[in-house]
Amino acid sequence: MEDLGQITEFQSSPELVEKLYKHSIQKNYQAGSIILNENSHIRSIPIVTKGMMKVIRTEEDGREILLYYIKAGESCIMSFLGGLHNETSKVKAEVEEDAEILFLPMDKVSLFIKEYPQWLDYIFRLYHKRFEELLEIVNAIAFKKVDERLLNLLKKKAELTRSKTIQITHEQLANELGTARVVVSRLLKQLEENGVLQLGRNKISLM
Repeated sequence: MEDLGQITEFQSSPELVEKLYKHSIQKNYQAGSIILNENSHIRSIPIVTKGMMKVIRTEEDGREILLYYIKAGESCIMSFLGGLHNETSKVKAEVEEDAEILFLPMDKVSLFIKEYPQWLDYIFRLYHKRFEELLEIVNAIAFKKVDERLLNLLKKKAELTRSKTIQITHEQLANELGTARVVVSRLLKQLEENGVLQLGRNKISLM
């Protein structure tokens, strides 16, 4: 995804695509970069054109949990909602995979909602997708064991990156699952002994 014109909702409106490029600021980020912190003011919304971001919620005690990923062609619905209501961010957005991101100022976000039904369709589709993903997170925390959540997260990362080898530390996995590193390390060792995966230095290979 390099061209916004490939996004389903935008294909019927080249004019909207042109205005998105015209009014947005393009920036490139390396993996690990923070593009939005919790409690920050939202002055623009990000649209990922290359790479991937992840959206994280941090508790007062410092624990974190992964909410969802933002792939190329997608935006952060939490930024939409916070920016439209002039609220500060309730989440942190971090680059997961080297990314190219367009930042559209909030005044244009609001204007395009009034002028282009395709833009509103795009927002609603993302809202629906994120809502379902958040329901999955709630379901996993409430009903699934940590080992199952861990394996599901690894499989999702492999699917998103199109690689069975995932570059990540035990600490990072623990943060995304909202649990302790020692728990993740123990479970990974068990999964390795069961032949499900192979552990390496800061990497995990699914079998």
